[in-house]
Amino acid sequence: MYTGKFKAYFILLTFLISGLFLPVQAYSKALADSSSKKGPMVITSKTLELDDELKTVTFTGSVNAKNADFLIKCNKMVIYYHKTQSGSKNTPETGNKIDRIVAIDNVRITRTQGGEATAQKAVYYQKDDKIVLTGKPVIKQGKSFVEGDRITLYLKENRSIVESNHQKRVKAIIFSKHK
Repeated sequence: MYTGKFKAYFILLTFLISGLFLPVQAYSKALADSSSKKGPMVITSKTLELDDELKTVTFTGSVNAKNADFLIKCNKMVIYYHKTQSGSKNTPETGNKIDRIVAIDNVRITRTQGGEATAQKAVYYQKDDKIVLTGKPVIKQGKSFVEGDRITLYLKENRSIVESNHQKRVKAIIFSKHK
């Protein structure tokens, strides 16, 4: 009954994560490339709860979201959506549009091509096309990494902001690639 809705959610998750570990300048290209990739997104968890009144789909307990490009592990994933209407006045069609996707508690995102992000919480905002990592976020690529208190990735704008609180400073260690 909800198969079409879940397929749309899983495809969006593919777009969300596909460019996360590439240099910021490559995010848009990675997102464009990911839309042409084939293969399903498989999400497994101990429980799945769909609440159409609250407009949420909640996966809990050892959540794994996997496709050919990446693996997301967390303890809880919540997809927030809202109803949409399209079509003509005579033949209206209703559907769902994703507002945001939240991965919570021990979030680990690993790309098959290399690279990893860890945080206690990762939120993807579809309208703004941005990802916000909080709770000791770290993004690693090889030996290089960046860490702070909050990492915001603006996917459309090809930019990111790493912020820190007053007690701790942002830290980045970057190793150059040798040819």
